[in-house]
Amino acid sequence: MATTTTATTTTTTEESAPLKLTLAYDKELHSEASIPNSTPQPPPPPPNTAKLTPSQYKYSQYLPVYDEKSTFPPSPLPLHRPRPLRRQIQAQPPLHHHLPLPQNHPLTPVIGTEIRNLQLSALTPAQKDELALLIAERGVVVFRDQDFKDIGIGAQKAFGAYFGPLHVHPVGAHVAGHLELHNIYLGPDNEYRNSRRPNKLSTVGYHSDVSYEHQPPGITMLTLLSVPPTGGDTGWTSQTAAYARLSRPIQVLLEGLRAEHSGYPQAEGARRDGRFVRREPVRSEHPVVRVHPATGQKALFVNPGFTKRIVGLKEEESEALLKLLFRHISQGQDFQVRVRWEEGTVALWDNRVTAHTAISDYNVHNPQEGLRHGFRITTLADKPTGVDGLESTW
Repeated sequence: MATTTTATTTTTTEESAPLKLTLAYDKELHSEASIPNSTPQPPPPPPNTAKLTPSQYKYSQYLPVYDEKSTFPPSPLPLHRPRPLRRQIQAQPPLHHHLPLPQNHPLTPVIGTEIRNLQLSALTPAQKDELALLIAERGVVVFRDQDFKDIGIGAQKAFGAYFGPLHVHPVGAHVAGHLELHNIYLGPDNEYRNSRRPNKLSTVGYHSDVSYEHQPPGITMLTLLSVPPTGGDTGWTSQTAAYARLSRPIQVLLEGLRAEHSGYPQAEGARRDGRFVRREPVRSEHPVVRVHPATGQKALFVNPGFTKRIVGLKEEESEALLKLLFRHISQGQDFQVRVRWEEGTVALWDNRVTAHTAISDYNVHNPQEGLRHGFRITTLADKPTGVDGLESTW
């Protein structure tokens, strides 16, 4: 089914001119169809067949829209310098020592940590600093049983902004009035997130969020408001482990190279599909091997989603090397983690050391499989720096 879009107007508090919004969901469907108020808890309850109005969907204010008026210049510089996390937390007990060990455990030996019985909304500044370092070290940290989706948009944005300036996606749907909340929505009335994959054997598409930006993201946090009873997982791969697995001669080769990351295909695709582009695309040449500013770890910084070529190599050389790296990143199951979403789950990851993919393995047209809906808050980080001070250029 094609995406249903409906034009409407509203007025913002910041300006008196009408703001044109295009709805990225079908109002009628949300009035008539069965919509869960939140993520079903396992084991899944029988499907709800009651008729719900939009006001009965607890998270209707988070449904996706497109602001077709607001425009932004290309990412300005400097945006953000990473905080010296190690120095800040030396006198603080580690976050994971606040918890009994069974409630804070690694999801795999290489990547991923799960934390229970600790609310993100209650963290102190010192704990947030420790959390940022834990995310950098483990790649992704998954918090269970959270109240985060119910604390309000203002508090949600304030939490994200602690870790850096909030990114506004150049083409994506968002929450009405809050461009910083990138909308994650896949349902029968909007299959746009899968529209690029009809001729693919798999829906898996590893990427690092908007890595084409001059100062690409550091920490991203994803909160799902509604997920299918099964399916809709997210997978992450460790770029630090991927780098470490390479032979030393290949590591040395990559450490002296930059790769081009481009936002042009994404913007051109959006325009082709009639979508509004609020910020013109950019290209950046980032080090292929990036050094994390807080941990000093080396990580691959290429991804199949946005990396287009290796600078300075001949076309066949670049294609062969990227093909090797992309296959390595995507198929290295021994340095990947797959996370199942539960009621109250919030996932935070560091884009500098991971790549991730949604796994759209459910049928959006089957009412028993449901709707996948949430929002992403993404923070911009430092200008990428590689080995021996190799910096990004553009």
